[in-house]
Amino acid sequence: MGRDPNVADPEPPVFLRAAAHPVRWRLLNALARGDRQVHELTALVGEQQSLVSYHLGLLRRAELVRTRRSSADGRDIYYRLDLARCGELLSAAGAALNPGLRLVPPPDPPPTDAFRLRPATARSTRVLFLCTGNSSRSQMAEALLARRSGGRVTTFSAGSRPKPIHPHAVTTMAAYGIDLSAARPKHLDEFAGQHFGWVITLCDRIREVCPDFPGGPTAAHWSIPDPAADPDGLPAFDRVAADIAGRVDFLSHTIATEPAREAS
Repeated sequence: MGRDPNVADPEPPVFLRAAAHPVRWRLLNALARGDRQVHELTALVGEQQSLVSYHLGLLRRAELVRTRRSSADGRDIYYRLDLARCGELLSAAGAALNPGLRLVPPPDPPPTDAFRLRPATARSTRVLFLCTGNSSRSQMAEALLARRSGGRVTTFSAGSRPKPIHPHAVTTMAAYGIDLSAARPKHLDEFAGQHFGWVITLCDRIREVCPDFPGGPTAAHWSIPDPAADPDGLPAFDRVAADIAGRVDFLSHTIATEPAREAS
């Protein structure tokens, strides 16, 4: 019996080929909530480092996983999951089987007024963003999540060595309809002893000195370069803001599907 010309090419789509192996699937899950170093991934998936490195290489070739050298210790490499590309490839995988299986993207974040009109309650999730200076990255993340969470999240930011808000951060956020001109840099000591649902570090240096917070918050790391150290100036801030905005959108959807934690 000959091959049916109406049957699609049997070669599996890229995402399925890349993610189907059990070790690679565990690696993708480990990276879904934050950036990790290879020794951390080795511990999380319970496999030898050589095997983990091999599978990470395959995921990198599929462009599901990307890397960035640590700004705290240049010998360290952070791996991050490209969630946007995962979504594109998953949608393509469904469509390859049948057009009706193409994934529908999640709804857009609520409009700005939804956050302003719905005050945070004791049941809202509290999220603290940390970076060294609290002058750009953590401030932008705080503002973007507040804007896009629809009132489910109460956001904060702080730094280990606070310094004035960078004017390029103000300019970049203005393009998102957010006014950072009155934002205040804060030391992380201001939040000592407070309870949070999530504590997210955005620079590699503060990750190494981040204190413990009560209640066992979910900890995540986003290895994002300091735009103030980039000679590109304002375009570097725009790139960092776009990266943070993408991560914030996925975080907002994650929080929306989890039970709200009690704030203290």
